[in-house]
Amino acid sequence: MRVRILPQLPLVHPRIDHPHAAELQAISDIIDAKPETVALVLEDIVPDGVDVALGRMGMTGEQVLRALIVKQMNGYSYEQLAFHLADSKTYQAFCRIGVGDVPPSKSTLQSNIKRIRPETLEAINRIIVTHAKAVGIESGDKARIDSTVTETNIHHPTDSSLLGDVVRVLTRIMHRASKLVEFDFEDHSRRARHREMEILNAKADNDRLGPYKDLIKVTLEVTDDAERALGALKKCSISVHDTWLQSMSLVEALEHYIKLSLKIVDQAARRVVQGQKVPSDEKVVSIFEPHTDIIVKDRRDTLYGHKICLTGGASNLVLDCVIGDGNPADSTLATEMIRRLEPIIGKVPRQASFDGGFASADNLAAIKALGVEDVVFAKRRGIEISDMVKDTWVYKTLRNFRAGIEGTISYLKRCFAMDRCTWRGLASFKAYVWSSIISANLLIMAKHMLA
Repeated sequence: MRVRILPQLPLVHPRIDHPHAAELQAISDIIDAKPETVALVLEDIVPDGVDVALGRMGMTGEQVLRALIVKQMNGYSYEQLAFHLADSKTYQAFCRIGVGDVPPSKSTLQSNIKRIRPETLEAINRIIVTHAKAVGIESGDKARIDSTVTETNIHHPTDSSLLGDVVRVLTRIMHRASKLVEFDFEDHSRRARHREMEILNAKADNDRLGPYKDLIKVTLEVTDDAERALGALKKCSISVHDTWLQSMSLVEALEHYIKLSLKIVDQAARRVVQGQKVPSDEKVVSIFEPHTDIIVKDRRDTLYGHKICLTGGASNLVLDCVIGDGNPADSTLATEMIRRLEPIIGKVPRQASFDGGFASADNLAAIKALGVEDVVFAKRRGIEISDMVKDTWVYKTLRNFRAGIEGTISYLKRCFAMDRCTWRGLASFKAYVWSSIISANLLIMAKHMLA
């Protein structure tokens, strides 16, 4: 569907007298005040070389951005979003869907929203934060920093479940490939499921060893069959365009999952059969979201996703966010989080407060060298109060101020679904996090404006 550019605003339904409608109107005013946010979205959703003046009418950049905000603000699925845009006059007015216009379908919403890159959403958040500073909502004088984890949408990983996933997915792809080319393979799905259940129900480690060895053997057999299917697809010449596209899609899928299969077989053999410890950065915990990191929080909880480091301001806005690779220690992020603030708010904050995990004498010296006057770590870790701030009262005040970022993190997870990302792929994961932050920031700004 081609994207359109409207010469004028469409005729929309009048605003109703309701607090949420007032919030949406305030958010709408912010977007109208910063049209460059819409321009950034339009650049992403329009394919290169496409003339937006030609072709069938489609969603505008403004409609896509506003629909994304509605989705994240309410935690809607695409199906739910399509329903509410068709059912709610208020949401139609907010998303600039004119009276008499046909609301976008679920697939149209998904295809357009998923085109927005995480870099674009980060740039939009910077524009929003800059606007908040310009209108006096956020001064940028104080910053509070903490980290959290956003989980990927995977099941709890075990060696047996991962091996079973590989067998199931490769077998499914081979059944599809067998309709295009001829090759021999045997469906081992039932055998693999039986081995999984034996491992699950075993009462002792020794009872699991035999089923594990057989499950590894089955996975290798299926992987060999998949490699034969891959070779047959590559050698076959297909003239029909749609069939050729389907063949190329199967080739890409087989190459992807065969590579993951060999990694999972290797880590299962090392862990279960050989009794070795596999480093977390060498593990694959999902064949569907292989980018997932293993995050251990406070030596207690093990989470599967990515570490998110957030910088909040006194207004409760999220000024900045860094989505980590692996499980970096908080102490390695402290200086960089302060350094990143200068291009966003035009200066380094006068005061900064961190969680205890960021504390170190080197970080204190580096942050103060950037121009921050008062630096507080929730846990001092051998650092004197006099080295961080002027006096004990300032220390306690900033330490209490830091606790506000905990509330912001909870708000993002409870109200904007940032606890678990339901979008697939690393780029989509980052876009999901940034879209939650943007939606939260816009709603917080709207509440400030209406107060």
